[in-house]
Amino acid sequence: MLDRCIVTVSDRRGTRRFYFSARTRRLIAASLAMLVLFLLGGVVSIILLAGNVSDANERVHDLKALSEKMQHEKVVLQQEKEKLAISAAENAVGLDALGKELRHIEAIVDLKPPPDAAIQERIDAASLAVAQKRVMLNSIPSGYPVDEQFITSRFGTRTHPVNGNRSFHGGVDLRSPRGAPVYATADGVVEWAAKHHGSGLGKMVILGHNFGFTSLYGHLDDIQVRVGDFVKKGDVIGLVGNTGVSTAPHLHYEVHYLKRRIDPEPFMAWSMEDFYSIVFEKKNRVKWQAIAEAVQRNIWVPQEKPAAIPTTFSSNSR
Repeated sequence: MLDRCIVTVSDRRGTRRFYFSARTRRLIAASLAMLVLFLLGGVVSIILLAGNVSDANERVHDLKALSEKMQHEKVVLQQEKEKLAISAAENAVGLDALGKELRHIEAIVDLKPPPDAAIQERIDAASLAVAQKRVMLNSIPSGYPVDEQFITSRFGTRTHPVNGNRSFHGGVDLRSPRGAPVYATADGVVEWAAKHHGSGLGKMVILGHNFGFTSLYGHLDDIQVRVGDFVKKGDVIGLVGNTGVSTAPHLHYEVHYLKRRIDPEPFMAWSMEDFYSIVFEKKNRVKWQAIAEAVQRNIWVPQEKPAAIPTTFSSNSR
């Protein structure tokens, strides 16, 4: 009885008995166990596949976000590229304009840089040369002392317009209406500011400048500075008048070097654009080379001094 198993099944048709041996029972049990294992394996596989699908969905979402980010960065980079292209074009135009302006300045200050000179080196050299010349033009009488640039009587021997005698005229007479401003032609200190008796120049101002120069302004209607005042080039020091021995309102203007009167005309024509023209006036005996070197030594430059700056005054520099 232990080796068999009887299964009784009853229905309307009657009762039936099924006899199973121990071996059959073991086969059925093994089959059921395998079925259960198969079902469990299927469930585990489904769970794992579901997890993989979820991970795959997340990766797809991440890849989509990354793709959108990269697309946005591509657009931004394209915009930056366009901006850089525009900036490069503008810089090219700016550099071309800078080169033209630099060549113009170099021509004015008589600089001849080597062909391979960098832009910054050329700018430094031009800056120093311009600074040197500006210091000299501000320190030494240059330009006209009145707005109207018309000479009525030049430097040298002439017939005096009042007494009719032949005499030496130590300056130039400049036509100008009474009350017109008279400007200092260089930075300096007021050495005289009063009426001068004996010279016939009436109310007069004398300015002392650097490097041994002085300038004189005569026949003034009014004096607007005092002795000891420091004035800068272009400051108004008085008004044109007719004081002293004079036939009409005008300005008598003189330039002195080391207490000696010299022709003011070259100094009135002296400018940045025509800087070297004054050195051809050999009669004034001014030591221009020494003055230029002294000025250059005292100009502060933030970088090493360029070697291409001319300090020698010669006819080749014009």
